Amino acid sequence: MKILITGGAGYIGSILTPRLLALGHQVTVIDSFMYKQTSLLDCCHNPDLTIVRSDVRNADLVKKHLAKADVIIPLACLVGAPVCNQRPIEARSINLDAIKMLADLSGKGQIIISPTTNSGYGIGEEGIFCTEETPMRPVSLYGTLKVELEECLLATGRAVSLRLATVCGISPRMRLDLLVNDFTYRAVTDRFVILFEAHFKRNYIHVQDVATAFIHTIKNFEAMKGEAYNVGLSDANISKMELCLEIQKQAPDFCIMESEIGKDPDQRNYIVSNEKIEKTGFKPKVSIQQAISELIKGYQVIRRHDFTNL
Repeated sequence: MKILITGGAGYIGSILTPRLLALGHQVTVIDSFMYKQTSLLDCCHNPDLTIVRSDVRNADLVKKHLAKADVIIPLACLVGAPVCNQRPIEARSINLDAIKMLADLSGKGQIIISPTTNSGYGIGEEGIFCTEETPMRPVSLYGTLKVELEECLLATGRAVSLRLATVCGISPRMRLDLLVNDFTYRAVTDRFVILFEAHFKRNYIHVQDVATAFIHTIKNFEAMKGEAYNVGLSDANISKMELCLEIQKQAPDFCIMESEIGKDPDQRNYIVSNEKIEKTGFKPKVSIQQAISELIKGYQVIRRHDFTNL
């Protein structure tokens, strides 16, 4: 198939792009390379890869490359609450307006598989799993834009929305600002962390499993279209303290301190059911323990603080 990926050199895209190429697909990546990443260099030998260095808000350029695509995967995004709060106008134009433009310019025969986020659930109820039917109550601009985008895309009838859990793991375009990645980095380098509201829970998923979810959705699109699906590890609905204790098992010198005062700026707190996508045949393969092990190894290589979205 001919697949267009915006942001295809990013944290998820630099994992997904080579895997799609390995399956024999023709992939066009549009990416601004705003973080000066060098991901996808190892794919440049492949004649099925086209890389376009451009802003996804360039309507004329997007339209040109969109015309050839069977599948559209809009990954280009300012990801996370902090960066969206710092750059709200840019966040709306990239995270919402540019993707709505993609949907408007695309035709009936083209399908869209979009990553949204389960952060739209905001603050859940203790002990109650958030399903795809749970009302969305985002507590950040990032979550609000993703919820609005999902509604627009699903209304087309030719889109699938993957509500991703907090992603973790090593990627050629690494990010240290994601929770598992951040806490493991602190365990390796600082050997301590101070937790605010350590009981807050979230769901997690490895970046390789996210790529698998996109590939699974392409293969099963007709059965999945028009719907949203939570994508996470069903055995990784864990609190920040529980996550740190898992890290401590592999990094015994990790000191975990809990602050009794102060608030986490990210107030998300929920547990998530991934049963709906599991019923379609998708099963994550990388456990949270394996993700931590991989990160500890990777942090023997990475020792800089420029692998963030801030």
